[in-house]
Amino acid sequence: MKTAAPHLPTDPRRRRFLTYCTGLATLMALPGGASGASTTSQSLRIQRLAWAGIRLQLPGATLFIDPLIDAQVWGEALADTLVAVNDGAADAAVLITHGHSDHFDAQATAAALRHGGVLAYPAGIRPEPLPDGVRVRPSPLWEPQLFGDFTAVPVPAADGYGDPQVSWVVSAGGRRIFHGGDTLWHGHWWRIGRQFGPFDAAFLPINGARFGWRHPVSGLPGVLTPEQAVAAAAILGARTLVPIHYGVRDMDAYVEVDDPIGALRAAARERDVPVQVVKPGDWIEWPT
Repeated sequence: MKTAAPHLPTDPRRRRFLTYCTGLATLMALPGGASGASTTSQSLRIQRLAWAGIRLQLPGATLFIDPLIDAQVWGEALADTLVAVNDGAADAAVLITHGHSDHFDAQATAAALRHGGVLAYPAGIRPEPLPDGVRVRPSPLWEPQLFGDFTAVPVPAADGYGDPQVSWVVSAGGRRIFHGGDTLWHGHWWRIGRQFGPFDAAFLPINGARFGWRHPVSGLPGVLTPEQAVAAAAILGARTLVPIHYGVRDMDAYVEVDDPIGALRAAARERDVPVQVVKPGDWIEWPT
């Protein structure tokens, strides 16, 4: 008797639900699962890029978050070395936290995906301009996304202008990391920490920038301050905090806190949170 082919779901909502379940099972089945990330695997390497960008590298697979190579975005105000991103794997992925030009750089996306790949962004936005031939994936909150050997989940974040923004939880190679884009303080840290923590590393913005481009000016930080970044890292259960999104100087309408790294180290000592300062182009070292 001939066996009938299995029925494939056609309801888009059911397909999304099954994709979510598959991705979540993959995420939780990684070393550490719900009880903590592995500290033994050395297969995942992470390079800090300019500003808020990072590169996650597995043998034969590459994932970028918020890569930046366009020198015109900050001009001379940012002294970071702009790190090339055009040498990734053949089928890479670029994740962005939001659509602002210092986090979605179309030049960097085109370079990173020149051999093919996917651009993933928060559902509800459509970054422009999109590079030719790039596959796009709007990503709803809390729904795991599979990118080859990487599993990534967009989780809530808060933007200083009220624009749509996410943070990303990424698992690969026995490691789990958190990338915070340029989020400010919000109330979702505990839920994210309970759901996905602890993390091997949390890449968090620290410059506490105050904006003068929108009026009336609030005078309040629109990005995590160093003290808030340390508090977020503690709640997330981060084994190390890697600061990102700092180093802009001499701008009247965008003012960082004084000495963000010094303030970060002081706050981290009070809460016993390990900090690893990584220069653009360098690779993080996993704590033992």
